[in-house]
Amino acid sequence: MKLKIAALTSLFVLAATLAQAKPYQEMFPGADRFGDADKAILEKIDFQQGAIKIPGANATLDIPEQFYYLSPADARRVIVDIWGNPPQAGEGTMGMVFPAKYAPVEGGSWGSVVEYSADGYVSDVDAASTDYDELLRNIKDSIAETNPEREKQGFEKITLVGWASPPHYDQSAHALHWARDLIFGDDMSQPHTLNYSVRVFGREGVFMFNFVAGMDQLKEIQSAVPDVLTMVKFDSGKTYKDYESGDKLAAYGMAGMIAAGAGAKVAAKVGLLAMAAVFFKKAGVLVLVAGAALLRALKGMFSRKKPSA
Repeated sequence: MKLKIAALTSLFVLAATLAQAKPYQEMFPGADRFGDADKAILEKIDFQQGAIKIPGANATLDIPEQFYYLSPADARRVIVDIWGNPPQAGEGTMGMVFPAKYAPVEGGSWGSVVEYSADGYVSDVDAASTDYDELLRNIKDSIAETNPEREKQGFEKITLVGWASPPHYDQSAHALHWARDLIFGDDMSQPHTLNYSVRVFGREGVFMFNFVAGMDQLKEIQSAVPDVLTMVKFDSGKTYKDYESGDKLAAYGMAGMIAAGAGAKVAAKVGLLAMAAVFFKKAGVLVLVAGAALLRALKGMFSRKKPSA
């Protein structure tokens, strides 16, 4: 009898921690504001909250009520069907996270593409010593050097204006976040593009949140970052603090992580110029989102420092 009670209790606890999917009518009160075409798309999407187990990441995303999560398939619907990107742009993500007050079909919506890189433990010993202004200058120069080749291949030139939010390492959360101010094309008077990146480190890899948003949404995203950091729940024994000597180390540190996010010239050296980042189109604006593929390409190109004892 005790075994049966224990089993039932375990099932109850499991059920309580699973994600709860909601239809759009429940997720967004006043859903009559959506047109028929938008409703047809929203009908196909499950808006999930609660615990989301991420395969291969030894972690769970705990989505609070002020956000919702979209599965990789639903994220693809947003990226391709709603935002009008080519089909390949919607492949390879681990889903998306949005603030609950926005439906993905709304023009003012913003969200974050979720990825995970299992490249190993990323040492933070260079977080305090890195000169981020010098790193910015190097990245600017790198992007400028690759622009002629980009344009030959049919891509718009990129101008890195500066930090929209300078790199900040949250040592207590073992998370790094920064934002870049970008302009695509030759018209320097056009609206700037925000490229906001958040990285949460674990023992065996990194959760990557790449926000797809406009520059006017910078403050809104900054206020949401603390909540995003608390979403990531690594499994027991897999947190950053669980590192032990002999664990697999990533081939890059904090500076390399940021340089990868900018699509630096090292990508061109390994023949990944056109693949250095994913460019999402949202409301007519291109948004650069660098992810795990570029990090893998950068292995060995940044010096690896062993973590302190």
